[in-house]
Amino acid sequence: MAKHDLILLALDPSNILDLMERTLRAAGFEVAVVHDKVGMDLSIQVAIPALVIVGEMFSGVDGFLISSELLERFPTLPILMYADQDRSGIAKKALNVGISDYLYPPLKLDDIVAAVNKAMNRASRLGDWLRREVRRTTSSLAEKASISESERTKLEAVISNIQDGVIVMDDHQNILLMNPAVHEIFKLEGHLFVGKHLKDVITNADLWALLSRSSEGALKYHEINFDDGRVFNAQYTPIPKIGAAITMQDISYLKELDRLKNDFIHTVSHDLRSPLTAILGYTELIERTGSLNENQHEFVHRLQSSVQHIATLINDLLDLGRLEAGFDTRREVVQLEGVLKYTVDMFDTQAIKKNIHIQVDIAPDLKPLRANPIRIRQMLDNLVGNAIKYATDGGHISISVSTHDNQLILKVEDDGPGIPQEEQGRIFEKFYRATNMVSGGIQGSGLGLAIVKSIVESHQGRVWVESTVGKGSKFFVLLPAATD
Repeated sequence: MAKHDLILLALDPSNILDLMERTLRAAGFEVAVVHDKVGMDLSIQVAIPALVIVGEMFSGVDGFLISSELLERFPTLPILMYADQDRSGIAKKALNVGISDYLYPPLKLDDIVAAVNKAMNRASRLGDWLRREVRRTTSSLAEKASISESERTKLEAVISNIQDGVIVMDDHQNILLMNPAVHEIFKLEGHLFVGKHLKDVITNADLWALLSRSSEGALKYHEINFDDGRVFNAQYTPIPKIGAAITMQDISYLKELDRLKNDFIHTVSHDLRSPLTAILGYTELIERTGSLNENQHEFVHRLQSSVQHIATLINDLLDLGRLEAGFDTRREVVQLEGVLKYTVDMFDTQAIKKNIHIQVDIAPDLKPLRANPIRIRQMLDNLVGNAIKYATDGGHISISVSTHDNQLILKVEDDGPGIPQEEQGRIFEKFYRATNMVSGGIQGSGLGLAIVKSIVESHQGRVWVESTVGKGSKFFVLLPAATD
């Protein structure tokens, strides 16, 4: 007799249940008792048992139906049926379903152990390769079965009542667990989804896109949108020796708040342009009305600089609002190297003033982009302008453009102060500036990189940064080349 094999008892509370549990434990088996079908499914997800004993009726569910579902998932799993009495036809029905044997009163201790051993030996002789393969690729059943029934009940209650959607899958994206929140999120009807492929159950395109990105490893941010306006943030987390989990949180209210905030900023910015234009115009007229002394000239110059700075900030806000609203739809064939030349020429005076050497390296035979040339120029202006702003006096800037897998890769590198590691994930946020930039007295609005990110994403590209404090920063932009 094999020692410490896990026997799962799916029986309603009774003297028979107590008898079987005591008998099997005394015979050297690990025994797990479940009290309903949900608990049984959860227990099997945690550890596949060596044998299952199920009641003819278990927690109000037909035991033959439960056995049939189990055998559909685990064809060689030995199952014993317990019936209150020996009735005609039960043996035939058990044989048709695929149940190994059935038990009925009166029961002796030796009868229980003999039936279990017989069923397990028969499964072994048939070559239960499926269970052996599962056992080979997972940790031992004894370790997984060590969780107590009370702990399993608590875990089940937590997962079932959590407000976030939770989906647990195996390595082939077959569903192992799906809590009620997921049913509500995707408006699913029915409950028999365990064992089915996730794409056969949920047809949401954004969720499928998340699965296609799963090869990248853990994913923290992936939006799933619905036609009724709901938006969820999904995370994908690989689980060693099991598969993966997807969790989903409703962020619809956050998206609405962000929209209201952007609308407010756009409206205020738009309304401020006219008075600022008037102020700038009158400051220019002041000098025409009569001579000014040296102090008055200085004050007017500072006033004009301040108004121009605010006007630039407002224009950036309006540009960002148009990008985020999706109004940037103009597309034409653009040669990136040509636009880059105009940008470098425009900043030539500033580079000379700081004695900065700009090195440009453009790979030959670059493919063109299908893009908005004005936005591409704006993106390059922000990246190159930032590099010159933060580069050290007498330092250098390196700009390169290359092609890889039908994509254009732009790299802008400076030798400036660098960005702290913990802040690199936030520098593309609106109004965010690295602490060492602020403390260093370098002026900026915190909108330039947010505009860069919006432009790149509107062209189906990616942008990221690699930086070390004290050694400068490298900004990378990946854009798809135009297809013929």
